[in-house]
Amino acid sequence: MDLSLINSLPCLAKELQWLEEVITFRLSEYFKQEESLHYPEIPDISRDDSYYAQLARKNEFNEIDRMVIIIALAPHLQPSIFDIFFTKNKQYDRFYAEFGGVKGDKHNGFLPTGETAAFIIAGADLGRRFQLYKCFEEDHVFYKENVLSIGFTNEHEPIWSGELIISKEFLSYVTLNEPYKPRFSPSFPAQLLTTRLEWDDAIFDPRVYKDISHIQTWMNKEKQIMHHSDMKKYLKKGYRALFYGPPGTGKSMTAALLGKSEKLDVYRVDLSSVVSKFIGETEKNLANIFKIAENKGWILFFDEADALFSKRTSTQSSNDMHANQQVSYLLQRIEDFDGVAILASNFKDNIDDAFLRRFQSIVYFPKPDQYIRVKLWEKYFASYELENIDFDKISTDYEISGGSILNVLRYCAVEAIKRKNNQIIQKDIIEAIKKEYLKEGQTI
Repeated sequence: MDLSLINSLPCLAKELQWLEEVITFRLSEYFKQEESLHYPEIPDISRDDSYYAQLARKNEFNEIDRMVIIIALAPHLQPSIFDIFFTKNKQYDRFYAEFGGVKGDKHNGFLPTGETAAFIIAGADLGRRFQLYKCFEEDHVFYKENVLSIGFTNEHEPIWSGELIISKEFLSYVTLNEPYKPRFSPSFPAQLLTTRLEWDDAIFDPRVYKDISHIQTWMNKEKQIMHHSDMKKYLKKGYRALFYGPPGTGKSMTAALLGKSEKLDVYRVDLSSVVSKFIGETEKNLANIFKIAENKGWILFFDEADALFSKRTSTQSSNDMHANQQVSYLLQRIEDFDGVAILASNFKDNIDDAFLRRFQSIVYFPKPDQYIRVKLWEKYFASYELENIDFDKISTDYEISGGSILNVLRYCAVEAIKRKNNQIIQKDIIEAIKKEYLKEGQTI
């Protein structure tokens, strides 16, 4: 949502007042009260520069669109506005079906459903009620920009019995005046990936730099490329890349640096924690991530892909079929994602050729050779005093990754503090390298 973030609360206060007046009008009409009321006028926000008003103008929201939004927002802003709908039908000793609504698990107020919106907006007017359906179609801005949605219902229940749900992203924009940064949770199994490093701190094989430069160019020039001639006809939105190679070779760091350099949020999805043995659960976990990420400009980084792809086999049992369905679902969602999606795997062979063709870039992160290892040792230990340490010899004798060298640095830093000095000694480096080899079941 590329709009300036100017406080929306004064504008929303007018919308809430309008909602309250419309509810009063609709109830007066419904209960055939003698007092004659006119349908309240929609507030004029044509000169309002708040985020909410800008969004309304940009998308040409009509009266129904604006009313649906404020109904969905009201439980978060002024929940008492719906208390009147707790009125019981004395004839049947139950709540009025026309009012809709549900009661939350912990929220003590009235939570509006689609039926609530239909009553407030349309009353007994079937034509206006049918117009409301347009608000929940996939081509409507509510869906495309993840503004709000209608909750799931049981298969045979009316669609309007679903709760009106405002998205956390939209709520953050209009209340806190800032973009929403989702936190890791069971419903959003992804974490914001950041780094304090810069590209100058990364030392790679030259081929890696070339491949990453290609991805960066796409990220910078995507709009220009897609507007060229018939590109929109032939190319899908977004970009899909596979990073593969041994652990500790810089796959996660590169994803974080891509986001940092392009000023984009990177969300890391640990597929080993998302994969579920329960049928449909993995797909559900992933679906929510893609739904929230849509149209955000985020980079989605799917780490530990071997947890999913290593289970993909020829179909010999129901478990095999389940694993294959999970892989197919992930790859289909990645292919349809309009942002940059990066899949990280230790082994390229776990992914069959048909799926490899879906990636625009396949970047191999090898273990650093002796020349690059020297550069890494010198870079990481530059701020310490070194006691007769020959990094050329260490790099020749020990083939370890950049991630392992950082672990050695941490160990040596702790030992230097214990000695109350700033000096790194050879004995500590060798001891730390031994520990890294043991992690991989090797000895030196």
